[in-house]
Amino acid sequence: MTWISKCTGKSGFGASSTAEDVTRNVDGTGLTAIVTGATSGVCFETARVLALRRVRVVIPVINLETGKKVKERITKKIPNAKIDVMELDISSMESVRKFASEFCSKGLPLNILILNGGVMTPPFALVKDDQGLQFASNHIGNFLLTNLLVDTMKNSVTKCGREGRIVMLSSDIHKINDKKSNEAVYGPSKLATALHAQELTRRFIEEHVYVNVDCLHLGVIATNLARQGGFSAFLYGVYNRILKNVPQGAAATCYVAFNPQAKPVSGDYVADCNWNSAQDPELAKKAWEATLSKTNGNY
Repeated sequence: MTWISKCTGKSGFGASSTAEDVTRNVDGTGLTAIVTGATSGVCFETARVLALRRVRVVIPVINLETGKKVKERITKKIPNAKIDVMELDISSMESVRKFASEFCSKGLPLNILILNGGVMTPPFALVKDDQGLQFASNHIGNFLLTNLLVDTMKNSVTKCGREGRIVMLSSDIHKINDKKSNEAVYGPSKLATALHAQELTRRFIEEHVYVNVDCLHLGVIATNLARQGGFSAFLYGVYNRILKNVPQGAAATCYVAFNPQAKPVSGDYVADCNWNSAQDPELAKKAWEATLSKTNGNY
């Protein structure tokens, strides 16, 4: 059970490493990151640690009042933290386009894009764009947001001379193909995320763009999302003692988003701060085209 072991991989880090461990002695002065889903849990820890390392962090939120409280939590511990809160509903293409336009109008660089936002197993619902809430939140919104911001990231790479980093949150559940399970939509949405990372990487390599794209499995972590995923109160209480904690859960994200030793270009699948090959270029290309059609064939 690697997620509770003390073993490390080639990176020098492993399941027991924390987000602060993997970013120690790395200075983010002058860098800007967008971290979606950062109102709680692992995503909040990711934003906090990047702010601790002097990265300017933009936190998109559905509710601006909630975002204000998140900013206060971070700046209370890190007074010099640079935190911007902006409105975004990742399940709405209209909201995604508005957010991207407003961010670009600020004239900020974009060095790190971390796509944490999404839902696990909510009741089925359709969003305004006539898409299922789960697939819209976990894949389509993130796909559109990335495409709308990619030119800003390319320009930032050129100006600062440091590679850009795009991090997409997936899950090992993407390997499950059980149409009767609770993961019937969640798994495919996370598979689409992994394929998105592969195709985007192929395009960057073809264009000679210096941007690193990685897809992550964070592991099983003691957060409210685990409860949402079907753990009973009793089992959650038991597993809470052996699962990764939040600082450990945020380690992989912070490592590939911020640590200089992370591979400059990959598109592979990452777990416990180490890479696993996960390539299917033909399927990735087909998935890209299919998603592009859902965003009306344009950005």
